[in-house]
Amino acid sequence: MPRVLRIINRLNLGGPTYNAAYLTKYLAPEFETMLVAGMKDDSEESSEFIVESMNIKPIYISNMQREINFKNDRNAYQQITKIIKEFKPDIVHTHAAKAGTLGRIAAWNNNVPVIIHTFHGHVFHSYFSPLKTKVFIGIEKVLASMSTGIIAISEEQKKDLCEIYNVCGSSKTHIIPLGFDLEKFTINKESKRADFRKKYELSENTLAVGIIGRLVPIKNHALFINAWKNIFHQYQGKSHAFIIGDGEDRMKLESLCNESGIIFNTPEYKDDNATLTFTSWIKDIDWAMAGLDIIALTSFNEGTPVSLIEAQAAGKPIVSTNVGGLTNAVIPGETALLSDSDDLPAFTKNLKKLLEDESLRLSMAEVGPNFAIKHFTYTRLVSDMRNLYNLLLKT
Repeated sequence: MPRVLRIINRLNLGGPTYNAAYLTKYLAPEFETMLVAGMKDDSEESSEFIVESMNIKPIYISNMQREINFKNDRNAYQQITKIIKEFKPDIVHTHAAKAGTLGRIAAWNNNVPVIIHTFHGHVFHSYFSPLKTKVFIGIEKVLASMSTGIIAISEEQKKDLCEIYNVCGSSKTHIIPLGFDLEKFTINKESKRADFRKKYELSENTLAVGIIGRLVPIKNHALFINAWKNIFHQYQGKSHAFIIGDGEDRMKLESLCNESGIIFNTPEYKDDNATLTFTSWIKDIDWAMAGLDIIALTSFNEGTPVSLIEAQAAGKPIVSTNVGGLTNAVIPGETALLSDSDDLPAFTKNLKKLLEDESLRLSMAEVGPNFAIKHFTYTRLVSDMRNLYNLLLKT
């Protein structure tokens, strides 16, 4: 059987880990897969529990880390090269930037027949300075020339890669959206909801709004906090906000809440007058989704936002910035209200509309599950990838 060496940046919570895990697990027995992973940052939540639940045992490369470090990167490259020589893969498939750089160069230098890279997002805007961004685009163009196939996870992302930034040719680029196990978001919702709301002492008529993800600059949680401040003056009903996740911006966001007059809870401190709660990471996100009423996203840049796919599967209406591949992940106006990036008045208006309009929330709740399950299940992901692998092995 063909052998696949799958290389992922690191096992932190997010779409790439799920993608790599499902493909590693469910492409068998047709493909034999070895999963290789780098090391997550200390500020990130581990997603090792995902691969462990599937009985997958990754090989860890301690020197493959998020930050650029020439000594570490050289050592990681050497380790990947050693694995390639021993495993002798027919396909090297890399996921995200660091793995894509080191893995593709090592595969190219060792004459691996098929080299594939998945862009789970990109850093071509809103991350770095114009000069640094230009350098990264140049590097990705060289790496694309080494690749047999490039995978974009949405139509918008393919447009970015092929037309906006000219990283790779359209004929080499294949659209394969992410896939997840969404069933857990559709079952036992009432009991999960009751349990979540009991833990956080929410009355039944309190509308709970949650934003889920790493607390890092690109996610722009400041927009969510500023909108929540505005909601105090515009919405008369009972409501509570939840920031689910953690990261390097935690202290900055808490300071912003203090400056904005927002009383908040944390895992370490509770105030009975709080209208916002920092929960840190919640692994059983289906439990949290069941307890929430509205899901928000405020990012400057996104590939495919996992939390919004899960929100639709759970039947939750969405308020979000319209960035990256987001319009391919939701149905604008039907499952999500969208506004331009960092547009505080528009985002606040959309959030207020969802809080006030129960009929709109209910209609979105009806549409979301069918859309998410039709387009974003892991069985569809595995089928699409199997077809692509077989195609590229024959060419």
